[in-house]
Amino acid sequence: MIEPRANPHLIGHEDAAAAFERAARADRLHHAWLLAGPEGVGKATLAYRFARFLLAGRPEATPLLHVAPESSVFRRIASSSHADLLTIEAGTLQGDRKRSDVINVDAARLIPGFFALTAAEGGWRVVVVDGAELMNPSAANAILKVLEEPPPRAMLLLVSSLPGRLLPTIRSRCRRLDLHPLADEVLHPMLAEWLPAMPEGERRALARLSGGSPGRALQLAESGGPAVQAMVEEALVAPTPVRAMQIADRLAADRGGAAFGMFFTLLRRGLAAASGSAARGSDAPAWIAARPLADWAGLWDRLGRLAEETERLNLDRKQAVLTGLSWLRPEGA
Repeated sequence: MIEPRANPHLIGHEDAAAAFERAARADRLHHAWLLAGPEGVGKATLAYRFARFLLAGRPEATPLLHVAPESSVFRRIASSSHADLLTIEAGTLQGDRKRSDVINVDAARLIPGFFALTAAEGGWRVVVVDGAELMNPSAANAILKVLEEPPPRAMLLLVSSLPGRLLPTIRSRCRRLDLHPLADEVLHPMLAEWLPAMPEGERRALARLSGGSPGRALQLAESGGPAVQAMVEEALVAPTPVRAMQIADRLAADRGGAAFGMFFTLLRRGLAAASGSAARGSDAPAWIAARPLADWAGLWDRLGRLAEETERLNLDRKQAVLTGLSWLRPEGA
């Protein structure tokens, strides 16, 4: 899969791209934009497309916001070497012990200093904050100061899969663009091009599991998504101890850890979907009635911490799976 900063293609999201281009052509660009939408749907790809368009001098071209891959601006952004673009993400300025679940205040404080500099090429300076919902409170407050007193010709692009976690004061100071899941008729040809050796039935299963997110579909493909989803569905109805051990063995056998990470992602997604259905009074699986919704919410959080700590601290994946599955069993079972 092409890295977002090096991806020349825009598939879907034409309305969001058109809104940005209209504002740019009319010299009415807001100083901060919030690109919100599901994980893997193309938010970061579009953010870098915005950045290239501005830093290349808003060229007249089609398709929307297009900058030719052979251009100097495109190549430097793709290689993270453009002087007027700064990227902040989880792990920035965290030293050797990087955490994938936080953007700290040291990283956020790079932004005011970057914007205070004169643009190296006499145009705009652009900051992309990828995973903005991962900012800790101190980092969020540092970002807020920039939003309250924006410097001229400075663009802040916040990319977030969970915009509700951002401070209301941050959200209110950004122009928001919502990126929606891709329709099946758009996603299926993409998967056929990317995964030509995969049977069509499996590609359709990936598309269904991905929820219209091409990035998520490729992650699922790399980690045996349909098989992992089958294990998740079994886990949610509390498998026997013997079957739980088999699931843990199978996930631990994947040395790269992709199946382990995907299992916990899909497990938490299943919990969230079922809890949401129950809260709305719509159809929900029978197992959700085994405990109060507040308990499921707490379990969703605990499972996330368990998976993150297991990966960050290089703990035993098999034991982590067994621990997580034990939490799912009804009390006394």
